[in-house]
Amino acid sequence: MSTSALARTSRWVSRSKTLLHFQTKLILTSFSTDTGTADKDNHPGRPGPPPIRVMLTESAGRGVFATRRIGAGELIHTAKPVVAHPSLSKIHSVCYFCLRNLKTTCQSQTQAVQFCNEECEEQSKAFYDIEKRANWSAYDDYCRAQGLKYPLLVKRLACMVISGFAAANSLDILQPATLSPLMISEMVEELGLLRSSFTKANITDEQIAFLTKTWYTSVLARIRINAFRVELAGESYQDLLALAAASVDAEAGVGNAVYMLPSFYNHDCDPNAHILWIQNAEARLKALRDVEEGEELRICYIDASMGHDARQTLLSKGFGFQCNCLRCLSRD
Repeated sequence: MSTSALARTSRWVSRSKTLLHFQTKLILTSFSTDTGTADKDNHPGRPGPPPIRVMLTESAGRGVFATRRIGAGELIHTAKPVVAHPSLSKIHSVCYFCLRNLKTTCQSQTQAVQFCNEECEEQSKAFYDIEKRANWSAYDDYCRAQGLKYPLLVKRLACMVISGFAAANSLDILQPATLSPLMISEMVEELGLLRSSFTKANITDEQIAFLTKTWYTSVLARIRINAFRVELAGESYQDLLALAAASVDAEAGVGNAVYMLPSFYNHDCDPNAHILWIQNAEARLKALRDVEEGEELRICYIDASMGHDARQTLLSKGFGFQCNCLRCLSRD
C-alpha cells in the first residue's frame, strides 16, 4: 500500500473511531440501569449510566461490551423504544402507545384505539395527532393480507417526523439489511399507499417531502433487522431467567419496536444476556450468566431451542448472516 493510501486509511480509521465515540456518548445518555452506580457528587440517588460500552468488534461491526463485572441475573439497563406499534391482531387489546395489555378490550373493531393512562395518551401526540387524521384501512388491509408488520413502524415514524417529534434520519445510525430488487419493488406499492393516505388527509406535499422511495426503503431496511417482537411476561411473572430460557408462543407478541442501544447487541446462539418485556414496550436487558469486564454482551435473535440447521436458515433469511458462534461451529 502506498504512503498516500496509508495516510487516507489512517484518517478514515480516525474519523470512524471519533464518530463511534460520539454516537456511543449520545446513545448511552438516553439509558439507565437500576443497578448502576449513582452519581453521588452531582445527583445523589440517581442511577448511573449502564455498565457497558459500544465498541467496534473484529468481525461483527459494532458490539456492546461490559465495563465491569456483571453478575448473573443483574439488570444491565432499560431502554424505551424509538418507535413501536401494536400488532394488527392486538390493536384493540393493548395500549396504542406502550403496548401494555388493557384490562378492558374495545368491543368494536371500528372503535378508536385506547391508551392505558393519561401519560401514554399525552406522549402519543408525537404521532397520533397526525395519524388519526388519515384513513389507514387500505394500508392496514394491505399489511394484513401480505403478512407485513414492519411497514406499520414506518407509518408511525413518518407521523412522528411530520409532527416534528422525530428527525427523518432518526434510524440512520442503525445497520441496514441488504434488500433485493424484488423487495424494493414490493416496497414501492407500500410507499404509494402510505403517501396516498397522507395526501387524502390533507397533509401537504411540503410536510411529506422526506417521504421518498429512498427514505422509505432505507428506513425499512434498518427496521427489518433491528426491530424486536415485544412479548410481555406479565406483571406477576417472577422468574425472569426462566422466561429467557423458555420458548415463547408467537401469539404472545403484542407488537414490534425499534430500540437504539439494544440494536447494537450482536447475536449468539448461546447468549450471555437477554432482552425482556414485563408490562409494556420498555425493554430490560439482563445478564443470563456472569459476564467479565471487557467481555462482549450478546443476545439470541431467534429461538435458541431450535436445531443447528433451523437456526442457520432463519438467521440467513431473516438477518442476512451465517452464525459462527461456538455453538454453531460445534453443530449443536
